[in-house]
Amino acid sequence: MKDILINTASGKYCRLLLLLLLLAPVSIFAQDDSTAKKDAGAKEEELIAPALEFITVQKSDKTIDLKTTVKAKIKGGFIKLSLLKVTFVQVNDTAEKTLGFVITDEEGKAVLNVKDAALAPLKDGSLHLKAVFAGNKKMDPADGEVTIKRAYIEITPVKEDSVLSVKAKLVVPGAEADTSVKDITIGIFVKRTFNPLKIGEGTTDENGEVSVEIPGNLPGDDKGNITLLAKLDENETFGNLEAAAVQKWGTTVSAKIENQPRALWSSHPPLWMLITFVVLMAVVWGHYIVIVYQLFRLRKEEPVV
Repeated sequence: MKDILINTASGKYCRLLLLLLLLAPVSIFAQDDSTAKKDAGAKEEELIAPALEFITVQKSDKTIDLKTTVKAKIKGGFIKLSLLKVTFVQVNDTAEKTLGFVITDEEGKAVLNVKDAALAPLKDGSLHLKAVFAGNKKMDPADGEVTIKRAYIEITPVKEDSVLSVKAKLVVPGAEADTSVKDITIGIFVKRTFNPLKIGEGTTDENGEVSVEIPGNLPGDDKGNITLLAKLDENETFGNLEAAAVQKWGTTVSAKIENQPRALWSSHPPLWMLITFVVLMAVVWGHYIVIVYQLFRLRKEEPVV
């Protein structure tokens, strides 16, 4: 009888304890949630902040190249970001017009050529252009804006007797007639493999024209053609302008790959130098091999205690 009473009392106490546990507030889960929030905040802070450089280049055919370079500073150095979608937009008075998008290449660059018909200047004749990277799970968004006034360069190669020269004219298109711009410095270049070679520069006169003499001994391609460039760089009003013309004014340079003779400045050094290098390396590494061999012999001849 006593055992029955004891079991009944213990059962009541167990049920009461279970009921208290169920009704008690659970504060442990609140602590777990705050930790999760901290972790989420830490992940957001780890997003890469890319830098987007945006420039425009107005061509002589009245098209515009929209150029961007996307890179980010990671561990103290800049890394060029590829395979990112960059959208180009024209900002009007009341709305924005999408001109297109380009995926960045291995150098982090994206270029979009826009026709003149696709552009609608503002009331003051300027263009407000924007390049936008929307961001992703690992990177923050980035953008760049440029405001320029429409203009273009006319380039004209001139040959008088034996004198070669290039005339360039800076023109601003208008609704009724085009107007020339004076007191602007324009550089004349020749296109090379890596960067253009500057030949000279001049300041436009009252007619917006500048003339620069071209040397007659510039190396060209296998047909003697050279590409002449007239450029205006980083102007506050017009941005970057460029015009090109191809002329057969250069010296013929063969594009055929031929084996060059052995020389100190070539990839094929003289035989005496190659033989001397091989002999010296063999002597040096031979000494290392002999030393290692002698060490193994000494280890084997070590007396056993």
